[in-house]
Amino acid sequence: MQIRLLGPIQLIEENVPIVLPGEKLRTIMAALALTPGTPVLAVDLLDELWGDKLPKTAGNSLQSHVARLRRILAQQTGKPSTRALVRTSHSGYVLNVDPADVDALWFTRAVDLASRHMGVDHELAVKLLGDAFAVWRGPALLDAGDGMICRIAYARLEETRLIGRELFIEAHLRLGRHQQVVPELEQLLTQHPLRERFCEQLMTALYRSGRQADAISAYRRVQHNLATELGIDPGPGMQRKFREVLQQEENLLRGSSGGGAATAAPNTAAPKTPVPDALTSNGFGHPQDMPHSA
Repeated sequence: MQIRLLGPIQLIEENVPIVLPGEKLRTIMAALALTPGTPVLAVDLLDELWGDKLPKTAGNSLQSHVARLRRILAQQTGKPSTRALVRTSHSGYVLNVDPADVDALWFTRAVDLASRHMGVDHELAVKLLGDAFAVWRGPALLDAGDGMICRIAYARLEETRLIGRELFIEAHLRLGRHQQVVPELEQLLTQHPLRERFCEQLMTALYRSGRQADAISAYRRVQHNLATELGIDPGPGMQRKFREVLQQEENLLRGSSGGGAATAAPNTAAPKTPVPDALTSNGFGHPQDMPHSA
């Protein structure tokens, strides 16, 4: 069964969509799908569903919602065995699905795999990341409620998505595609005006495109935003990039865009066998050698 959390929650079983009516059912499914195979405590689910407005019958209500969820899975798939996907543990509930069939977990592993290919095969990193971004259908966990589990997962997934964008841009820069990434970087920096890594990459791309003045302007803009919004100066990486642009350092015309958390060093442990174009049947564009475990 595919469980899609990167957008409105969707469940797909052999190309048949499963409709979960009601936010609480979607919340339970999302909370369990974020850690498949690992029990989620009943007390944590209660907090996720009701927060500080816990009804007196919350425990019974949770059991009723889980029973309804199992019934819907069995009815809509026509497979009574799907009831067992949601298993009761001694302290809560467990979802028995392969993590590779949860798009949010697949996406996180795809970004990690692309990071490990940086410095080894930039074209492959671009391909992996392009496939990974295509999985998103909207904001993560869009209709899963606003409990703590989903809020934390949303923040983590959005940050991973941004790190993936940084890697994607870095791979293109290392492939000499500086002019191609300028429009995307300008858009990303508009959306995330305090993200220094995007500024460093934009400065690199602009400088390599013969636009030194624009690179300096990009620095000044983010410097102003940091001072106005946070009362801080740019970090060492951004300041170093600014000095390199001012001094027209030769290293700016080749190699990476500079230091940053998303820039992975060459990793001899990365898979040597290219990821094949053929895709597995999980529907996420999952390369055959994508790792199935965290």
